[in-house]
Amino acid sequence: MTEILLVTGLIFWACGAICDLTLGIENSAARAIPYIAGILGGVLVTISGVRCVVEPSRIIDLGTTLGMGEASLRLDGLAGLFLTLTGGLSVALSACLVSWSTPPKRISRRGMGAGFLLLLGAVTVVITAGDAFTFLFGWESLTIAFFALTSVQCRDRHGARTSWMTLGVGKLSGAALLFGFLLLAGRSGSLTFTSWTDIGPGALHSVAYALIVIGFGAKIGTLPFQVWIPNGYGSAPGPTRAAMAGLAVNVGFYGLWRFLGILGQPPVWLVASVLILGGISALVGIVFACVQSNLNRVIAYSSIENAGIILVGYGVALVGAASHKTSLIAIGLLAASLQVLAHALAKSSLFASAAFFEADYGTDALEELRGIGHSHRTSGASFALGSLTLAGMPPTIGFVSEWFIFEALMQEFRIHILALRLAMAVAGALVALTVGVAALTFIRLIGMVVLGRSIRSDINDPHVHDGAVIGRSALVVVASLCLGFAVLAPWVISFIARGLVPVVPDAVVKGALKSPWVIQPVYSNFSILSPTWLSIAMLVGFIGVAVVVLILSRGRVMRIRRVTPWLSATGGVSGQSSYSPFGYSNIVRHILSNILGTTRETLEVQNTEEISLDALSGKPWPAGVNGINLYGESGQEEARIQVVATHIEVRSSVVEPIETYLYQPIFHVFRWVVSGAKKLQSGRLDAYVGYMLLTLVVVLSIVAFMK
Repeated sequence: MTEILLVTGLIFWACGAICDLTLGIENSAARAIPYIAGILGGVLVTISGVRCVVEPSRIIDLGTTLGMGEASLRLDGLAGLFLTLTGGLSVALSACLVSWSTPPKRISRRGMGAGFLLLLGAVTVVITAGDAFTFLFGWESLTIAFFALTSVQCRDRHGARTSWMTLGVGKLSGAALLFGFLLLAGRSGSLTFTSWTDIGPGALHSVAYALIVIGFGAKIGTLPFQVWIPNGYGSAPGPTRAAMAGLAVNVGFYGLWRFLGILGQPPVWLVASVLILGGISALVGIVFACVQSNLNRVIAYSSIENAGIILVGYGVALVGAASHKTSLIAIGLLAASLQVLAHALAKSSLFASAAFFEADYGTDALEELRGIGHSHRTSGASFALGSLTLAGMPPTIGFVSEWFIFEALMQEFRIHILALRLAMAVAGALVALTVGVAALTFIRLIGMVVLGRSIRSDINDPHVHDGAVIGRSALVVVASLCLGFAVLAPWVISFIARGLVPVVPDAVVKGALKSPWVIQPVYSNFSILSPTWLSIAMLVGFIGVAVVVLILSRGRVMRIRRVTPWLSATGGVSGQSSYSPFGYSNIVRHILSNILGTTRETLEVQNTEEISLDALSGKPWPAGVNGINLYGESGQEEARIQVVATHIEVRSSVVEPIETYLYQPIFHVFRWVVSGAKKLQSGRLDAYVGYMLLTLVVVLSIVAFMK
């Protein structure tokens, strides 16, 4: 029954993709069909995922159907856990896309729906694959889907460069996985994952382990493979960014979890590298997110941060595997899985909400979107809850997941390998600093973007859509789950525990449940937390304070009072000169200027304004005027003056160090090699034969040396 539901869901998605490519985008009904198919298929995949978690695991043998030896599908708890998340988010994001795509001229080319549904199908294939060929087939299909989504509305050279960068990193991750799989398949003599569990520790095992971690790390956006994320996510249209960042990226985490269960004990050097690299990725991601001036880039850089935090949790699980401590594996995977859930929900909520902001006002600049929550009530509230979740604030699921991350890192005293203890301590310090900067980053978004004072004259435009009913409903559901899963954290942990059975026994993971309402970091008598009671206490406290204030003020607190607002700590400062999102994060640019490569430029900017002389009658003339020219136009009785005012403007920018100092030099060397190779294309035939002979000699020498 489960496989029938799964296949039917894939058929719905395939039919929706065909409709998108054949029917086109001429009318709203045709534009909505692919996403309606996405909703139907998502419901079926969600049901099949839940059934995989609660039912016994099984392997479906496909035989030689795919033409590459024995192929199979693996339907177990781990696959079910990620299928449930994939299916549920696909329903919500498809609903958002139905609303987003309905207005005319939102979609300029066909193919967006097909790319979105291909992404969903590829993720499902990767999660259920039981052999290397099926897995890599789904992985490469996902890379193609990413390329399609980032290029479908590409109109300039920058967009084309971003699309090819996304494709290049995807191919790099696929190549790393391919080489790792070939090493394991060569040793075991089979492409099926179950045959690789018997491969013991050794040089081949360590190299394959490292290649697999690199392959999945490139997909999730850890350093130094994160360069495609800020531009790649921003190039995708509308809510498909949420599908890439909140849904598709989860296959990288699934792969890390799966191969921990398959390969078992990792080498110590790899464990320490994962922990430190995860901590650095988290800090770099959130620091660059904090100083961005475009909303989509802020959200995209925060994906790098969360990937790093999740990788740290996974690193704790690797520590447990390296030191043979099952409880440590359990708390590491549980913490990382909760963070995956929090990130998926919050990032989907943020990107989907931001898509409606940008669609209605034609920009994602933070300076232009101030106070957007006043006109976008639903998407603004959803955006705020997603921001609170990624900031790790109670009572959201992000607070619960980050609490578990810290509790997992505090278990380093149980480890007797000095290198691992030091790595956990360094990772803990980096994550702690990351969480502090994250609070600054997302409070800026809530305070300035959602609740701020708007500077736009069209902020209350009646033509603002804020999504149709179906899109707003989906946003409400996703945002509510950010709170609801925190309240129901013990039940969520129980479900995750059953999903992690292929890697660690569920009884060990359920050690995190001290009682039906209280959780602990697997180890008893260490610390406890009750997200359920915390949520209730916060709600009761808020209501109590509100009632007391209302009574003591005798209702005056509810009256509307109009006073001069406090702006930028300077009286009379308003409009463009008031406190802005850029100014709020400027302290980070200054303090971390060495890391960010902050550059400043001071310019004299002239503004010209025409003022009627009648309007100045009886009033003081404008201050700070460089020149005043009296003139009048023919046919007009009113004379006007031209005021040319000059002010000083300081412009600040930051540098992406990985791209600037690593990839750009490599790219220049590559171009130099290609230019040299082009000169050989018009050579003589005997020269080409000589090149081939030289290459053959080099290859034979390398093979002889390896033997």
